Amino acid sequence: MTATARQAAADILHRSVSRDGFVAELIDDQLARTPLSPQDRRFVTQLVFGVVRRRATLDALVRPFVNRAPSTVDDRLWDVLHLGAFQLAFLTHVPKHAAVNESVALAAHVGRPQATGFVNGVLRRVADLVTDGFTGNAGTAALPFDVHETPGPEGRERHPRFRVLAVPVLPDPVADPVSYLAAGFSWPRWLARRWHDRYGAWEAMRLGFWFNAAPPLWVRTNKLRTDRESYRLQLAAALIDAEPGEHPQSLRFAEHHPVRDLPGYAAGDFAVQDHSSMLVASALNPQPGNRILDLCAAPGGKTTHLAELADNRARIVACDADPKRLETVTTLCQRLGVRGVETVLLTERDDPPAGPFDAALVDVPCSNTGVLGRRPEVRWRLKPNEFEHLIRLQTRLLIQAVERVKPGGVVVYSTCSIEPDENEGVVSAVLHGMPGLRLETEHHAVPGRPSDGGYWARLRVPRVAPYRG
Repeated sequence: MTATARQAAADILHRSVSRDGFVAELIDDQLARTPLSPQDRRFVTQLVFGVVRRRATLDALVRPFVNRAPSTVDDRLWDVLHLGAFQLAFLTHVPKHAAVNESVALAAHVGRPQATGFVNGVLRRVADLVTDGFTGNAGTAALPFDVHETPGPEGRERHPRFRVLAVPVLPDPVADPVSYLAAGFSWPRWLARRWHDRYGAWEAMRLGFWFNAAPPLWVRTNKLRTDRESYRLQLAAALIDAEPGEHPQSLRFAEHHPVRDLPGYAAGDFAVQDHSSMLVASALNPQPGNRILDLCAAPGGKTTHLAELADNRARIVACDADPKRLETVTTLCQRLGVRGVETVLLTERDDPPAGPFDAALVDVPCSNTGVLGRRPEVRWRLKPNEFEHLIRLQTRLLIQAVERVKPGGVVVYSTCSIEPDENEGVVSAVLHGMPGLRLETEHHAVPGRPSDGGYWARLRVPRVAPYRG
């Protein structure tokens, strides 16, 4: 029997509990094995990402109507309830009766046919809770929904929308803003506290809206094959709208599209890369003839960008600790026509390749707090005690990179984190411990302005260098 979109989504959610990989990879793997229409494939992606992003909010909607101990409801039934509640609360194009009835049928698919009455009863209560009204103000009966764009005198204006609930189920956003952020925007409480204390309630809510929305599709046009305007016209001929971004190779799509179906994919005309990530390789400013160390290269977006910027005439040593992800570097190089990249597998016990290098890029493993929209599972996997380990690793990698760059060379340190301890904190500590090393410039990418969050710093190695080979 052919699986439905909802069945595929339930199976992916079940697999995600026991897997360390990203949800996007599980979706790709499932869809490669499940024959579905393009519309259903998009629906699967919407459901899975939506449930993972909104899990805590869905719990707040569902649990008041579960008349048994939550521990007696197994994980597969929670997936069914979450899928149903997500459709009821956040998908206006799905009729309420369809969301309920299809979820009831899904109970049998996950091996719980005896629970159909339970699922029906809970989700009918949720359907009654969620009204068709919207408001612009947060409240105990106001569910954070999305940011709505309207025309204004100075261009398009963005307004937060909250879906009106029939009765209050959320914490009071004034009396207990941290609990409201945790339940309404679906963050672990420690992260809600961390960001509320740092940014304040309104900026924390803005981040919540950004990270709970589907992130925009950005591509980097491949300057080895084409230029941005030529590729934009190629897209326009296929009736696909894309607008230029600040980076000279960037295009942002008005709507999401299957990447492999875009014009020029097989020819290597572009690579998928968020706008904030494009700024990192440009900060290094690689030149033809440079020997460059790329210390954490997979999956290869920044590696190939370095090669493009150096007109395919640099020698890049691309290192990573994950053999499967390192293979993606080679695959991407082949599609984009990139030459001069040598991949090196490093274990935790291995030292990076010996220099001297003209420059180094250190895109370190990090908390991923700047990309929670693209990697929604991170908000549930990340624990506050992990920062200490991450910072030690990041510091060690940056020092190793600096030690392998020749006198007067450049090192760019980057993360996809918005945590100061992982960003300027690491750079400051290394600068303090390596006299003569100089910070030339740094950049904080703020989530939603206009793309993902992150950080990079450009460092100049002193003429009397710490190079150790």
